[in-house]
Amino acid sequence: MGMNKGMYTSNSCEWETPLDFFKDLDAEFHFDVDVCATPENAKCTEYYTKADDGLQKTWRGSCWMNPPYGRGIGKWMKKAYESAQSGATVVCLVPARTDTGWWHDYAMRGEVRFVRGRLRFNGLNCNAPFPSAVVIFRGRADWKKEEGQWNEENAAAAAIP
Repeated sequence: MGMNKGMYTSNSCEWETPLDFFKDLDAEFHFDVDVCATPENAKCTEYYTKADDGLQKTWRGSCWMNPPYGRGIGKWMKKAYESAQSGATVVCLVPARTDTGWWHDYAMRGEVRFVRGRLRFNGLNCNAPFPSAVVIFRGRADWKKEEGQWNEENAAAAAIP
């Protein structure tokens, strides 16, 4: 047998983002809110916990999302996509499950950055047993700030039905 079954399953579908990985993205996106967090793993001062039910909140500004990786992930990706249509920018850390419905319905509508190698999520003694991707849904509020005008490329991408 030899293989540790626990390595390929999780008692929880919550995988805490590695801090250095998050810091690099935060330097680029300047996150306002962590929409899927626990008080112990929140990456932003403002965050929503399971009790807050982030799916029922209005997401604004620059949002960080590392959703639960269970069956409900499609609901989170739908919310991220729809929030971008309303102006938020949502950056999602998700498993690169390119064969799933949620991937095709939502992830492929965003900017996809595949993560090289496997992430070592906080609290684990091994690398994740799955590849990861960062999916970015840029909201209409994504301005070229220095020019005070829309970034037309991002505005056009956000308008894709």
